Amino acid sequence: MTEDTEITLPRPPVVTIRSAKPRDLPELNEMIALLAAHHNDPAGTTPEKLERDLFGPMPRITTLVADSGPELIGYAILVPVYRVQEGRRGMDLHHLFVRDGHRGHGIGQHLVTRAREIARKAGCDYLSVSAATGNFAAHRFYEQMDFVPRPVTGMRYTQALA
Repeated sequence: MTEDTEITLPRPPVVTIRSAKPRDLPELNEMIALLAAHHNDPAGTTPEKLERDLFGPMPRITTLVADSGPELIGYAILVPVYRVQEGRRGMDLHHLFVRDGHRGHGIGQHLVTRAREIARKAGCDYLSVSAATGNFAAHRFYEQMDFVPRPVTGMRYTQALA
């Protein structure tokens, strides 16, 4: 979710929330790059990497798209998580994005609703999401969608493997 002021386009007459298909990869990659640019993050994904992680022999992510017919106008990416100490399965709503001009029409809400359904069907106990500290519009959106704030404590470390 972004806070930028923008022009709102009319809502397309039909928007379908569905699982991503191989033909969606170029547009999906483009939207991921737009979200990365908004957050000043590097965009290192490619359609090939998305194909591997969505449709390969060991899928790592689940992706929903908001399809207006002529174009994709949003997406949500889910990543499985597990709280070992609690024995709880979850899904992280790792990305939620709606294109400029299409926000405010309920597309994000529909994507979150479908993400919940997928997590429940996968036997998950919870759905989590993160938002940047200063992204108050995203905070309001998630709280309106019944997410409960859970402050993160401590540091997260990574180690390159390649």
